[in-house]
Amino acid sequence: MRLELRHLRILCAIADAGSLGKAALALGLSQPAMSTQLCRLEHELGGELFTRSRSGVAPTAFGAEVLDQALDILSRVDALVRKGHEASRPDGVTLRLGATITPVLSGLVARMQETHPEVTVTVRSEYAIGTLLEMLEAGHLDAALVLDYPGRELRDSATIVTRAFASEPAFVALPADHPLSLRVEVRLSELPGEAWFVTPDDGMGWPEVFYDACGRAGFRPVRTHEFLDEKNLQALIAAGVGVSLCQPTMKPIRGMVIKPLHGSPIRYRQVLAWRRLGPAGSLAASLHRFAAATHRDLVMQTPHYHAWSRRQV
Repeated sequence: MRLELRHLRILCAIADAGSLGKAALALGLSQPAMSTQLCRLEHELGGELFTRSRSGVAPTAFGAEVLDQALDILSRVDALVRKGHEASRPDGVTLRLGATITPVLSGLVARMQETHPEVTVTVRSEYAIGTLLEMLEAGHLDAALVLDYPGRELRDSATIVTRAFASEPAFVALPADHPLSLRVEVRLSELPGEAWFVTPDDGMGWPEVFYDACGRAGFRPVRTHEFLDEKNLQALIAAGVGVSLCQPTMKPIRGMVIKPLHGSPIRYRQVLAWRRLGPAGSLAASLHRFAAATHRDLVMQTPHYHAWSRRQV
């Protein structure tokens, strides 16, 4: 079997989707064909690339190394192809990138600058996801990093294309001296009397998603603080003022701990959205790969999230 670029793209698609079925759908293949291709690749490369479970697939240590090299090769090939297209455009390309609160942004921009020096990235930060989508529709942005929630997933439109690059659970941030701080996981139903820090309406269903989960856990928060500033939020949690849901990649400061919620009652997807017309269309594949790769790096660099991920296999 000769290893080709399409095989590398298949591996990246499986890693991005987290399941053979979703990857097959994204590439227009049948699931049996996708499974056969993966088996052939593992035989050719001499090792297992993904572990299989009921919840999907995850890269093995060997698979992660192969994926890193595959992403590098594909990025370099894409850059070579674009050089020809950009030769007649000496001024290069400007990509207007919007983002809600996500730690993926800095890694994505850094990868773009390294791999696509012909592209100038300008960044606009907005908390409200609804605002970012409106700016995309109006042509004020070319692409954006946003979130959505189960049952409220974003849909493609005549103007905008969306593609998830990560699906993850919300964790909970607690004071280090909290009675539940030594637990491996915390049940949401164990936190009915807490004061909660809750971020404002994001235009996509938050904080209703939070209150719905609390309702299923048998309570409604009696005290809430509407808060957005992460630095001060962490300081207040460490001081024992309250608790908060957080992205699992958040790194705790001294005096606070971050714990998974048992059963992952609140989940969300990290999504790349872009305009069909304009510079983002030709860069979308690179943007998506870089976002997914940055997210994988963040998981590996965050001990509490990495430990939780390993328990899911």
